Amino acid sequence: MPKRLSHYDARGQARMVEVGQKPVTLRTARAHGFIKISPAALSAIRNLRAPKGNPLEVARIAGILAAKRTSDLIPMCHPLFLTQVDVQCRFQKRGIEIESSATTKSETGVEMEALTATSVAALTIYDMCKAIDRSMEIGEIHLIEKRGGRSGVYRRGAPRK
Repeated sequence: MPKRLSHYDARGQARMVEVGQKPVTLRTARAHGFIKISPAALSAIRNLRAPKGNPLEVARIAGILAAKRTSDLIPMCHPLFLTQVDVQCRFQKRGIEIESSATTKSETGVEMEALTATSVAALTIYDMCKAIDRSMEIGEIHLIEKRGGRSGVYRRGAPRK
């Protein structure tokens, strides 16, 4: 555990961390989310009968745009030049699994961008399908993996060093 929280100064005020002295490295992150959907709504999505059009394609684009705007949404995130963002939505038995990835060459990581992409993709699916299922549940949002920087590789479920 760090001795102090990095996003607070000596007086306890929130601050953006200085990353200018850190080395620029290739950094990647992948995030996961799940939206539980009723069988009827899932069928409508699968058969392209959702009232607002294809929610998975719109969610994919919304997730990409959200990743690019993460620093506008989360106060202490640094603006990053993203070299890649991908959002994939996959049908599962009880809903839709969302996996997002983001890549940059920067002094700081892209975990928040991948997590934001996943979250906004799930919210977009909800928005586009709420007319047929208001009981949808968004959850299971978590970091799967990150690479790059001083802390190296993190994989969910892998033993911590």
